[in-house]
Amino acid sequence: MASVAQIAVSTSHNIKPLDRHEGMGNNGTPVAPQLADAKDKQPDSGAQRAHPNPRAAKGKYRHVAAYHSRPRVSCLSRDSETTPSFLGFRNLMVLVLIVMNLRLIVENFMKYGVLICIRCHDYRKQDVILGAILFALVPCHLFVAYVIECAAAHQVKGAIGRIKRKESEEENTQEQLAFRSAWIYTAFAHTLNACLCLLVTSYAVYYYVNHPGIGTLCEVHVIVVWLKICSYAFTNRDLRHAALHPSSTSPLPDIYQSLPYPRNITVKNLTYFWLAPTLVYQPVYPRTEHIRWSFVAKRVMEMIGLSVFIWLTSAQYATPVLRNSLEKIATLDLTSIIERVMKLSTISLIIWLAGFFALFQSSLNALAEVMRFGDREFYTEWWNSPSVGTYWRTWNKPVYHFMRRHIFSPLVGRGWSPFAASVVVFTFSGILHELLVGIPTHNVIGVAFAGMVLQLPLIAATLPLEKMNGPTGKIIGNCVFWVSFCLVGQPLGALLYFFAWQAKYGSVSKRGV
Repeated sequence: MASVAQIAVSTSHNIKPLDRHEGMGNNGTPVAPQLADAKDKQPDSGAQRAHPNPRAAKGKYRHVAAYHSRPRVSCLSRDSETTPSFLGFRNLMVLVLIVMNLRLIVENFMKYGVLICIRCHDYRKQDVILGAILFALVPCHLFVAYVIECAAAHQVKGAIGRIKRKESEEENTQEQLAFRSAWIYTAFAHTLNACLCLLVTSYAVYYYVNHPGIGTLCEVHVIVVWLKICSYAFTNRDLRHAALHPSSTSPLPDIYQSLPYPRNITVKNLTYFWLAPTLVYQPVYPRTEHIRWSFVAKRVMEMIGLSVFIWLTSAQYATPVLRNSLEKIATLDLTSIIERVMKLSTISLIIWLAGFFALFQSSLNALAEVMRFGDREFYTEWWNSPSVGTYWRTWNKPVYHFMRRHIFSPLVGRGWSPFAASVVVFTFSGILHELLVGIPTHNVIGVAFAGMVLQLPLIAATLPLEKMNGPTGKIIGNCVFWVSFCLVGQPLGALLYFFAWQAKYGSVSKRGV
């Protein structure tokens, strides 16, 4: 009991008297003295004094938090240490594009109604029959090239046997002369066959196929086969020369060793080249092990869907713009023509992008899968092209490979400058583009040819931009490409060819304009 009394006395000496406000809670209830004492004894933190926490200040001092505690810069300023993300602006631009196009769709529907008509067509039965005949006969020229190569291979086999039996230099020289004369005859036969292939089909399309769509299919087919015939002839010519005169300084690619000349001259080998998604002939191509039919089905569905989309867009949106442009072009109303070109540029760009995906991603990949064709780099990132020249090297790899392998590189090898060789390439490409557009529309007016030739100054103008240090030059070059090609070139060309067609066959000719 004594000890308890002593503890009580000592405790009473240590307890401070309560102040009027001390030890009282928020609601007036007393607070334990020990807790109040502990509150008073909490040490102040230097870090908390330097950087006050707004949440800590909420309890008592709500208006003294130091929000401006250090120097900072705006995130869009050059002095900013971090690059801000513009993902939200990208989303905004996508939404704006969607809304603007939806508005155009509603406006088109309110103004023209539904222009889609499945049963409405303007092609003749004669066009369908003649187009089918031309489509079937064009590949025959490839097999004529095979017969020519068989004759040349037979001559090479005999020459190789004679060279092995004869060792005198004079006799070897005679064999070389015989090879050159045989090559002249072979080259003449190939040239005649290729020219007949292209000229006969183009003549028939120009004079006897009225529908431009059917004519375009026939012309595309004959140009592709014509390029394949040329590649088949050029490649086998070099293979013949390498077989007769093997050289250690210019060896053939290793991939060709599994099928040396003349074992590659077979119908099976030529048929594979005819159907393969390439324009350059090789005896051997990289192949895949098996066919993924699910992959083929997906690509075919993409191709069908995009083809329907292109047809609907052309009929519902492009046709009214083109028809409304006829009066402006006929009266040379320059301001209205510029407005029509700008309005058509969006539609033509959408159609062109859909056509690019349908052809290079869907169709060629489906064909490559069926043929087990291994190299499927039909394009690279052309949309990021920092110059016009880069675009032409990346957007259509099959044509680029043909031009570089059979025109550009041989000319440079003969001492031509790269610029002169490029002039020849784009002139040749311009002729093919004019045939591709002018023959089916029955208007060889030179617009497609001029468009290709005018790429040369654009290439020269954007090349320094591509070589500039930093991203600015490349961005400007990419904008020049988009404006010149997709926002001006394509819609203007479409307007001119449509006007030429209407002036010759359509409503413009009936008014006598």
